[in-house]
Amino acid sequence: MTGEAKRGKASLNEQALIALGKRLKLKIVPAKLREAFLHSSYVNERSEELESNERLEFLGDAVIELAINEHLFHSFPHYSEGELTKIKSVVVSGPVLAERAAELGLGKVLFLGVGEEESGGRRRRSILADTFEALVGLIFLECGYERVARFVVEQLRDEVEKVERHQRMMDYKSLLQEEAQRRGGRPVYTLLQEEGADHQKVFTVRVMVAGLEGIGRGRRVKEAEQAAAKQAYFKLENMNPGK
Repeated sequence: MTGEAKRGKASLNEQALIALGKRLKLKIVPAKLREAFLHSSYVNERSEELESNERLEFLGDAVIELAINEHLFHSFPHYSEGELTKIKSVVVSGPVLAERAAELGLGKVLFLGVGEEESGGRRRRSILADTFEALVGLIFLECGYERVARFVVEQLRDEVEKVERHQRMMDYKSLLQEEAQRRGGRPVYTLLQEEGADHQKVFTVRVMVAGLEGIGRGRRVKEAEQAAAKQAYFKLENMNPGK
């Protein structure tokens, strides 16, 4: 990409950035808002001293969880801690945040390095989810907790309602896969045992991830895998985040 092409691309990004700020009614100057969209691949290619959005992503991750936890606590007073945790785990998961980021058009605003741009980084789920977190982190710093909590709930309220109404299946295999990838690993499933007659078999499955074990049982292998993934997922969630 030539220097002129790079400048043209940056100009388009700046225009998209200004439009996004207006659409989301964010009282943040474009130069500051830009910090949430500086991917490490872009920063690494620049001669000027810039900071990528990774620290904002770290902060935003915690802010999203707090805002959703607070919303769930007040919205469902009769739900147990376990029930609230199940809803929260789906709502703040990477796939959901990536979906929301795509709907907001955050990919169009990203500042990416040449290689990341050419490999489709603007559509990559992990980058979109991280960018959503970085934006939340920036709103928190610039506008305060009350404003950012309102933003997070506005963006994710529909997802909370879907999960609460059980319209979105609790897919713990996908959640475990997403969390494992964030930590640089992958789940490995093993069928340990089959018991019972053909018409009433019970399967036992083990999943190993990041040195943790989950064991699940079910009438089908997929059901047992989901049970094992659920157990391992909550164990993994209780570890220090590998971010």
